[in-house]
Formats: sequence, structure tokens, C-alpha cells
Amino acid sequence: MQATSTGLRQKLQQLINNKTKPLGALGRLEELALQIGLVQQTERPVITHPHIMVFAGDHGIAKTGLVNAYPQEVTVQMVLNFLQGGAAINVFCRQHQLALKVVDAGVNFDFTGYDNLMHAKIGFGTNNYLAGPAMTVSQAEQALEKGKQIVAQAAAAGCNCIGFGEMGIGNTSSATLIMSAITGLPVAACAGRGAGLNDEQLVRKISILEEVYHKHRLDQLQHEPIALLCAIGGFEIVMMAGAYLQAVCQRMMVVVDGFIATAAFLIATELHGSSLLDYCVFAHTSNEYGHEKLLHYLNARPLLHLGMRLGEGTGAALAMPLIQSAVHFLNEMASFDSAGVSKAL
Repeated sequence: MQATSTGLRQKLQQLINNKTKPLGALGRLEELALQIGLVQQTERPVITHPHIMVFAGDHGIAKTGLVNAYPQEVTVQMVLNFLQGGAAINVFCRQHQLALKVVDAGVNFDFTGYDNLMHAKIGFGTNNYLAGPAMTVSQAEQALEKGKQIVAQAAAAGCNCIGFGEMGIGNTSSATLIMSAITGLPVAACAGRGAGLNDEQLVRKISILEEVYHKHRLDQLQHEPIALLCAIGGFEIVMMAGAYLQAVCQRMMVVVDGFIATAAFLIATELHGSSLLDYCVFAHTSNEYGHEKLLHYLNARPLLHLGMRLGEGTGAALAMPLIQSAVHFLNEMASFDSAGVSKAL
């Protein structure tokens, strides 16, 4: 994108600098305006029909209770909460007028009859990766393709800005293993408390994940994203990775949420073979232990740091209004010339 946009970059920067404000006075909003203009290849970018998509899936490891504070059944309970409009992500999407789509990527429940759910189930949860691979290559490829199709549908309906969230008891463990395998950091440097493990439970989680890491020889899968996903992925993480790839293909603005969503982005980057950062806004720094390290690895600067660790796409939903503000100031704010305001000496 940058290689073909030198002239546009200069024009956008001149427009931004010429607004009735001191140079650089709108800080990160100025950077966002420039980024969005470059992604959309225009001096007058617009945000249309912004979406949050929440991908939900269950993890076989969660049935054991070894790495999770809540039982696996909470995944379906929370999906039903999303569908009934009662979760935090529902509240924030209503507040900011964001379209919310909830996707069944692989929840251990039959959602027949729920018309407001996007049905994309790959299976009724992954296999327990303590015993063997979490999924087959065919399942991983199917999940990637489903993620791409879902985003393509949103783009066809006019969406050009999209954020991804997730729900799945046990998915911080998969994200931890993905992060450790790709970054080379030890499991203990990546693992956090998830939905609320106490100290004793966290020690056990780290021990179990270290066992899984060695069992599947994840150190050999750093640049083998499909094999890595088959070993320890969740269906919702794989589908989210496919969604990232399609969103970039559609030249959408992509808003990356918290720890699990960032791990899925890391996988997408491995699948793409190059950085996708030009198209992405990182919403916030999660309080999940490994997230700040993962952002540092990606050389990503998040917009917000609110001490959140909820998931669901909540950080992305809170960042969306800032993206819209960046576009509005670029398009609507007066220039020094049009307002008759003197520039600095």
C-alpha cells in the first residue's frame, strides 16, 4: 500500500496539517486519518456500516477444567446472552450504532431456530489437545474459508470497517500457545488468568500448557500456521484469522480487539506471508498477561488502555468512535484558508 501511495500520502498529510489547529495537535487522530485515507486510497475517506463480529467456539481442553475457571457450558450461555442483547458488547454496539453479528464457529450446542445467529459451525467444539490434535487440516481450511465468506458478505452489504471479537471458554490457552510458538517466548511469559484463575489454578494452567507445547512440538511450527492451528487452535480463532485475511483483501479498516483476537491476527500474518499492519487499528491493551508483549512483538500501538480483559470485541467497539472521529475531522474541519485563520509564524 505504501509503495503506491507516496503522492496520496503527501496530499493527505498536507490536508491534515492545514486544518485549523496547531501542527500535530490532534495526535493519534491525525495518524488514523492518514492511515484510513491510505487504506481507502482517497483524500475523503468514509466509514460505512461498521461491524463487530463475535466468533464463538468451544475447546475440548475446557471439559477437563484444567486450564479454565468457568465450565465449558458458559460458552453457550454467553452466546445466548449475546443473542438476547444482554452482554457488554451488545450495550456498546447499541450505544455507538455498530452492527453486531454473532457467529457460531464451533460451540458445543445445537442452535437450531436462532435466526439472529450466523451458523458456521465446523464442529461441536475442538478435540482435547492433551490427547491429540485439536482439529483436522480439513476442518482448519473449512474454518478459514468460512471466516472469509462471512466478511465478504459484510463487505457486499457496504461495511468498510470491521472489528472481531470472540467467545470460548479455554481460548486464552490456545492464544497463549499460538503466541509462544510464533514469538518464541516461553509459555509462562504468555499465559494469563483468562476469565479469572487464582494463583494455584494459573500455575496448573502453565504446567498443562507446557506439556501440550512439548507434546505437539510447537517449537517446530513457528512458520507452519495450519499445522499450529490443527494442533491447538479453536474454531473461532481459525475463523477469525480467515476473517482478517478477507477484510484486508477488501481494503477494510480492521480493528483488532484483545489477546485472543491479536493471537488470531498473528496467525493471519503468518498465513499471509507479510504484515497486515497497514490495514489494522489495535483497539486497546488488554489486562490479559501476554497481550502487551504480543503487541510489542507486532510493533503495534493500541489506542486505549482501560484495564479491560473481557473479550467479545468490547475494546474494538469502544475504539470505533475514535476511528469515525478521525474521518470526520479530516472531511469537515475547516482549513486555515477557508476559515480565514492566520497560520503560525
